[in-house]
This record gives sequence, structure tokens and C-alpha cells, in this order.
Amino acid sequence: MNLTLLYVPADRPDRAAKALASAAHVVILDLEDAVAPSAKAAARASAAALLADAGPGRAVQVRVNAPSTPWGGDDLAMVAGLPSFVGVRVPKVSSPADVAAVRSAVRSAAGERPVHVLLETAAGVEAAYAVASAPGVASIGLGEADLASDLGVSGPDGLAWCRQRLVVAARAAGLPPPAMAVWTDLRDDDGLAASCRAGRALGFVGRSAIHPRQLPVIEAAFRPSPDEVARAAEVVAAVEAAAASGSGVAVLPGGRFVDVAMVEQARRVLALAGDVVGPR
Repeated sequence: MNLTLLYVPADRPDRAAKALASAAHVVILDLEDAVAPSAKAAARASAAALLADAGPGRAVQVRVNAPSTPWGGDDLAMVAGLPSFVGVRVPKVSSPADVAAVRSAVRSAAGERPVHVLLETAAGVEAAYAVASAPGVASIGLGEADLASDLGVSGPDGLAWCRQRLVVAARAAGLPPPAMAVWTDLRDDDGLAASCRAGRALGFVGRSAIHPRQLPVIEAAFRPSPDEVARAAEVVAAVEAAAASGSGVAVLPGGRFVDVAMVEQARRVLALAGDVVGPR
């Protein structure tokens, strides 16, 4: 699973090259927030050069400027020329029509490419399930700074409902669990870890980062502990043994009852740990 997504300014090819060689599960070349208006064209050219010969072994996305901006159309045209495995990350999405327009604009000669959507407005959150269900969408996430500004809220509590809405919409649409938005304080590793644990409890899996030093903190927070892995393996083994004997209920050592409804959560824990037990 993709636990870490590392943003890097596309107008800094030195940093981008290091990001592509990093341990991040996904690298996001940013043409939007991290790039000044005067550097947009240079960022676009740099991203095109960096990814022209990229191989599919490295998970890469390009975050474009919103299509409604002066740079959005040129960004999408550049992405259309990249290898089809390179995903496009789109801000300010508020409807399935937005997805359809982007999907058409970035379609390459080799076919469709993954579209990763950011919801950053009240309208986008209200349309979360419709957007998540749109053809071509590979993931959904929140652009929390813009969303908080749009809603006039502050602090984590102000976005709690939106975060939960996102998790539900992704699950209902059959998408992977969403990744959390960036943690902007590079000096506060403890705060980052605590925030990741809180997000994991809400159903998020993984997080975007703005610096490589955040990657191990994020991964450690989302990887299950050895005790969690052991308990999950115990649940899966017990339920599968019960099913083989014709029962839908198993009893764990200590007397706790578990049934087939609990086994999917246990399998998710094992998947996060890098283990797979039983049929998927």
C-alpha cells in the first residue's frame, strides 16, 4: 500500500531527482502551490524532461494547476505527453464533469491515465461520492488549507466531518482509503505522528509529505504494531478454521467471539504490515 506520498516542486529538478530516488511510495511533482507564477513554465518543462523516460516501477503523479487557472490547460497538455502510468493530481475538483474534462485532456496515445482528485471546496465535499464514483478516478483526497479557508474553519475539529465524509465516499465508491493531507511543521515529528494515528483511527491510510524527513514518521504511524499483526493473524486463522468446519463464528483464546464480519478488518491490518493471509 502507498503509505507515503512526497510532494516536490517541479521547478527544482535537483530536489525532484532526489525525491524520485527516495523511499517515498509515490512522488508528486508539483506544478501548483509550491511553484510561483513566474516559474510555472519552467516547472512544466522540468517535469516533462524528468518523466519523459520514466519507468513504470516508480509511482509518480503530477499535480497540475486547476484547469480554470491560466496555467491549467498547458499543464494538462504536458501531462498528456507523458507515459500513461504517470498519474495526474487535480485540485479544486467539485463535480464528475470536472473529472471527465481532465480525463479527456490527459488521455495519452497509450490510453487512460490515473486521475487523483483533490476536494478543496464545500461544493467538492458535498459531491464527494459522485466525484469518487466518476470513471477514471483512482483516489480522492482533501486539499485542507483551501478547504478550511472556503469553510471559514480552523483547527482539526473544523475539518473532522469533511475527513470522515471523504473516507466514507472512497469506500462506497470502491476506491482505496484516502491519504491524509500534508503536515506543514517540519520541526514537530511528535505532532505529525499523533496526527497520523488519529487519521488512521478515522480510516485514512498514509499521508502526503513535504520533506523526506517526514516519510519514516508517517510510515511508522500507519504500519501496525507487532501485537496488532499477531491479533489480526489470529482472527483470520480462527475465522477461516471455523468456516472450514461449517461455522460462521470462532472463539479466540481468552473467550472473545469473532465472526466473518471482523475478518476483513484483520486482513487490512495484515496488508498494511505487508502480509497477506487467506484469500483476498
